[in-house]
Amino acid sequence: MNDPKITNVRVLDLRFPTSQHHIGSDAVNRDPDYSAAYCILETDEGVEGHGFTFTLGRGTELCVSAIRYLSRFVCGRHLSSLTDDLAHFSRQLTRDSQFRWLGPEKGVIHLATAALVNAVWDLYARAENKPLWKLLADFEPEQIVAAIDFTYITDAITPEEGLALLKQRAPCKETRLQHLQQSGYPAYTTSTGWFGFSDDKIRDLCRQALDQGWTHFKLKVGGDPGHDLRRSRLVRQEIGPANKLMMDANQQWGVIESIERTNALAEVDPWWMEEPTSPDDILGHARIRKQVSPVRIATGEHCHNRVMFKQLMQAEAIDVCQIDSCRLAGVNENLAVLLMAAKFDIPVCPHAGGIGLCECVQHLAIFDYLRVSTSLEGRVTEFVDHLHEHFVNPVRIRNGHYLLPQQPGYSTEICSETLSAYSYPDGPVWRQ
Repeated sequence: MNDPKITNVRVLDLRFPTSQHHIGSDAVNRDPDYSAAYCILETDEGVEGHGFTFTLGRGTELCVSAIRYLSRFVCGRHLSSLTDDLAHFSRQLTRDSQFRWLGPEKGVIHLATAALVNAVWDLYARAENKPLWKLLADFEPEQIVAAIDFTYITDAITPEEGLALLKQRAPCKETRLQHLQQSGYPAYTTSTGWFGFSDDKIRDLCRQALDQGWTHFKLKVGGDPGHDLRRSRLVRQEIGPANKLMMDANQQWGVIESIERTNALAEVDPWWMEEPTSPDDILGHARIRKQVSPVRIATGEHCHNRVMFKQLMQAEAIDVCQIDSCRLAGVNENLAVLLMAAKFDIPVCPHAGGIGLCECVQHLAIFDYLRVSTSLEGRVTEFVDHLHEHFVNPVRIRNGHYLLPQQPGYSTEICSETLSAYSYPDGPVWRQ
């Protein structure tokens, strides 16, 4: 491996005016502008690492400031000083004895940590000339475990248990890889069911998606009960009884209302109800799950850290685990959650509703199948058909499946033209 030295960290505030067309709209976030606090690790060898954290517009500048502060932990360092002990590097960012008071492993600080950690992994994969999923898949079990901070989760899984699980599931990796090379990783689309879309637009988008080979569809709910039911019936009518319909309330309801509303929508056979209530309410999710069965409960895109995921699993509060590449502290913490989900036998269906999230989570889902869960049963990764044209190596979709990324890195690099045009507030898109 080359050992470039990080000489500078560029940080940008990128925002896209998606609210103009209701893209990304849900019951809580009615006017999101998909945005990213984006960082570039520049090195003395010319190779760069790109990372970001996803936001919805206002407040992105806070993440930008936090990334600039945290960049002191990587500037002037050789890549090997970070990758030789990835868990230690992660702790350096999350355990600053003064800065962590502003948000210990949660909030703006954790989002900034994700951007920087992901940039380091992108640089690492580029230096090794491998896509991130392959870099991880080629790790020895000991290397995977060594990249994880097990602090606070050893009551759920220990390093020894994680190592044993990885060794047990190591056989037949090449067979699984051949399957992905032939078919891709299964996905579902959210682009047909944004909250602000009209009935006619939803109907047209469902038909287009069916023609493109999609079999899993997600609809945003959380509005007027009659409105939700009518739209749910509309989508079910369009996609037919054999395809999967998922629903997402985006934290709109309290616990009692979640139970009532989910049961009221059960007639259209939802495959899961996503984020019915506050993402912090572990016991609330557990109660909802018990009282809406057989509708499954999914959550995770707003889980602050691995500890919350641990509690959701221990409390038997979720049926589907939804990791997010930029909400947790980057690749390292997502590895911890993947191992816990495998131990608790909970399928991981990554969240990807935001700019660049599809590009990132495809790598994590592929790695999960190759080395951790080793199963595709009940597993799909979210896809939204927006803004991929801004990435140097955008996702590739065929018949509702992610095709394997081929280029080195984490697929996080945004085109230079986009960096100029969408920089906030001085880019030409925003000046206009």
